[in-house]
Amino acid sequence: MYNRSAPVPALADKVNILLVDDQQAKLLAYEVILGELGENLIKANSPHEALGVLLKTDVAVVLIDVVMPQIDGFQLAAMIREHPRFQKLAMIFVSGVQIAETDHLRGYEIGAVDYVTVPVVPEVLRAKVKVFTELYRKTRQLEALNAQLEQRVTARTAELEAQTDRLRRSEERRSLALSAGDMGSWEFDPATNHLEWDTGQHRIYGIAPEILEPTRLQILDIVHPDDRDKHPLEGALRASSDRYQAEFRIVRPDGELRWCYGSAAITRDADGNVTRLNGVSVDITDRKRAEERQLLLAREVDHRAKNTLAVVLSVLRLTKARSTPDFISIVEGRIHALAATHNLLSATHWEGADLCRIVDEELAPYRTDGGDRVVAEGPAAMLLPSTAQAVALALHELATNAAKYGALSADSGRLRLTWSIGESALEIEWRETGGPAAAPPSALGFGLSIVRSSIEAQFRGGVVYDWRPEGLHCRLSIPRAQIVTPEPEPEVAKAVAKPEVADRPRSLAGKHLLMVEDEFLVGMMAKNILEQLGARVSGPYARLSDGIAAAHGERFDGALLDFNLAGELAEPLADLLIARGVPFAFVTGYQRDSIDRRYANVPLLQKPVEADALEQVLLSLLDSPAILHAAQGD
Repeated sequence: MYNRSAPVPALADKVNILLVDDQQAKLLAYEVILGELGENLIKANSPHEALGVLLKTDVAVVLIDVVMPQIDGFQLAAMIREHPRFQKLAMIFVSGVQIAETDHLRGYEIGAVDYVTVPVVPEVLRAKVKVFTELYRKTRQLEALNAQLEQRVTARTAELEAQTDRLRRSEERRSLALSAGDMGSWEFDPATNHLEWDTGQHRIYGIAPEILEPTRLQILDIVHPDDRDKHPLEGALRASSDRYQAEFRIVRPDGELRWCYGSAAITRDADGNVTRLNGVSVDITDRKRAEERQLLLAREVDHRAKNTLAVVLSVLRLTKARSTPDFISIVEGRIHALAATHNLLSATHWEGADLCRIVDEELAPYRTDGGDRVVAEGPAAMLLPSTAQAVALALHELATNAAKYGALSADSGRLRLTWSIGESALEIEWRETGGPAAAPPSALGFGLSIVRSSIEAQFRGGVVYDWRPEGLHCRLSIPRAQIVTPEPEPEVAKAVAKPEVADRPRSLAGKHLLMVEDEFLVGMMAKNILEQLGARVSGPYARLSDGIAAAHGERFDGALLDFNLAGELAEPLADLLIARGVPFAFVTGYQRDSIDRRYANVPLLQKPVEADALEQVLLSLLDSPAILHAAQGD
């Protein structure tokens, strides 16, 4: 800060006048004459003494005698002028002899301001010296004022710079806070239609500042058409209060849809007219997606519950036995295998199940002696939920078969189960030794058929049976894609359940149907129902791509689609069937409101499905083309 009390030289302050002459009498005369001016008079008897005084003292005027021994007045004046401090020092020559015109010119060239001749007229000398002393005094006062002004300017500049720095830091903090909260701020002047954005607004809308200078119309063009009336730029102008808040969607230039929350403070004039809008925008896309995930999770819980019921129902209807006790035993074993796997999946929040624990659960009943009768080893492998259920059921059927007919049916029998993870697949080796001699059966039993069909049909795995004299060798090959990655995508439940039909008229005789279902047991049961009704069924296809390929390659009278196929929605296949004029129905655990509204007229069968309902829907579809036209929007 500058010192406001810094002194400014007053006009009454005395100044120094230097009198230079080699004669003492003249110096006394000058002192008497100039004494009336009230200034400080300093006398010097020689040029050297005068130079010493000048170097030590500030002098307003120098009175120099022209004629002096050794160094005359002109030489002294020249020496004084050479010093940077004395470039503007006023010098008056006093001469007692007549000097030529050339001497006058020489003096002026050196820097003399005036001449006084002897005899000196006191009034003239006083007047001339007074002019230069007053000029000197005012000059010094002006210099002091200028210095003081410079101090004030410097101090004020420092204050402004400090305020600017504080404002800059405050703006940086505000910008960081807005950025951390995915926020942006804006200001709009309705009178001029001028819209001002900060960098946060550009970031939220996905537009670089150098690309777009925002205007009201341009911004509203980015807002989703259904939400333009709710956008603060529009809604605030119609609001009756002084604040407006709304949620709206924007469509960025790259096509990405984002959710935003906007709030505007409204400034009005005395007549209530809007004069300015100041607002903030917040990107709430993540929150909206979290809400959608919660809704999806609730639907998935419902979907999985129905899925589990569908699988259990499929096990019940597809299990065949000679007696009721055998039926109960077989069903209990299969449901126990599914229940054990379900417990493992629940422990990981349905992200996957550890193959080691699945093996332990299925082989635990056969390790009662604590020896090496049953050996299982392999690396850690986390399987996707649907894969874990299929593998658990396959291992259960292999173990049951071994206990009835293979190595585990004899005390000397041994079972070795190993697995390894290759670049493309998980390979599981089942080796039985020491039991009854094995021979290829004329036809696979139901249990081993489940093993083959579930692994091969559900996720394009491979099953190889090798009946050797020492026992059954079986290899299960499961695509590596069925192993959970380090950050697994949420597993989407899937399945269809349909009861078996007994002794019905062949109401669908001659009809060629497409079935797309990713849960093997559910698809197998549904296919059984349809074939008993006389239909010819292609499928079930577990993958969306396989279903689309089949729809392109064959002609179908109708189709049944699971809406969710291993996490892929069946919408592309549904659109293809509509385009090809093939009626179809969805069979799913989802509710109607979870399916896109453009399929509002497509029949939907909730899992588990009754045979009667399945038959009635298909007959209605095949006999009433109007349903298809309704789905097409005709």
